[in-house]
Amino acid sequence: MYISKPTTMNFKSLPQLLDYFKEESTCRDYYQQIRWNGEEACPHCGSLKVYTTKRGFRCGDKECRKDFTVTTGTIFHNSNIPLRIWFAAIFLATTHKKGISSVQLALDLGITQKTAWHVLHRIREMLKEKSPQMLGENNMVEVDEAYIGGNNKNRHYGKKRSKEDYRFTNEGKPYQPKKMVIGIIERNGKVVLKHVPSADLNNVGSLISKHVPKGSTIYSDEAPVYNHLKKSYTHDNVKHSLNIYVEGNVHTNSIENFWSVLKRGLYGVYHQVSEKHLERYLDEFSARFNTRTLSSQERFEKFLVESESVLSYKRLINDL
Repeated sequence: MYISKPTTMNFKSLPQLLDYFKEESTCRDYYQQIRWNGEEACPHCGSLKVYTTKRGFRCGDKECRKDFTVTTGTIFHNSNIPLRIWFAAIFLATTHKKGISSVQLALDLGITQKTAWHVLHRIREMLKEKSPQMLGENNMVEVDEAYIGGNNKNRHYGKKRSKEDYRFTNEGKPYQPKKMVIGIIERNGKVVLKHVPSADLNNVGSLISKHVPKGSTIYSDEAPVYNHLKKSYTHDNVKHSLNIYVEGNVHTNSIENFWSVLKRGLYGVYHQVSEKHLERYLDEFSARFNTRTLSSQERFEKFLVESESVLSYKRLINDL
């Protein structure tokens, strides 16, 4: 489907990007090359028999015959925002290591906060992994869980739990209504994140088996939920209870470093993330991390290739 890169552009900063995309026609020609590479296809039926019209294109298939543009069926679908602004938003959202808030994006691009919020969620829709990626085939893997949410002492009166409300798990950790995220990271490689109801054997085991080939080397902490890994993997854990954090190759520093970036972004930039949309924010942080070795333009073009996904405002606010 793609791609031959435009050779006349090589931007490394937002001003360079905006200097190149001065005209809407330039943006559309560029995106048309990214999406179709000179071979237009109907987004409704996939037919390659396409005619050019004054407003865009028309499908030549007798059973379809629908009109469309280069943005039909993408994150830009039915948007009145110029592509130039969209491209700037994508650049900002994918190059800021800890993300950018809708309030800040609205100020930077001269749009409303509500529009910026929708734009950012459409971008996160684009950043979703389209197929499961396998980790650890040629490297060591670390797995760990993180808890997202505020401390009980900082909650409003009426939302706090009394001492009698706290229940303790087998690990001795107090139960708190925080959102749980499981992370699998390949050392010097990619990361996979998933929000789960609890870190039980079913949730953790299914995620690991989906993304880590059997026989791989996995390191974790001492949580009992990881004890089953020895059946299918080379598994060892770090002895945090003994204040041992590194023992040769045995450590979870890579995933711990990632958690620090994730939490600083969620708490420092977004401040509060609802459980309803948490998975979308995880897609954003993992996509940025997994493309960290690419240049600004390479990352920008990679994500545009994967932009064929529609997310309406109605679906977004009703999405569960």
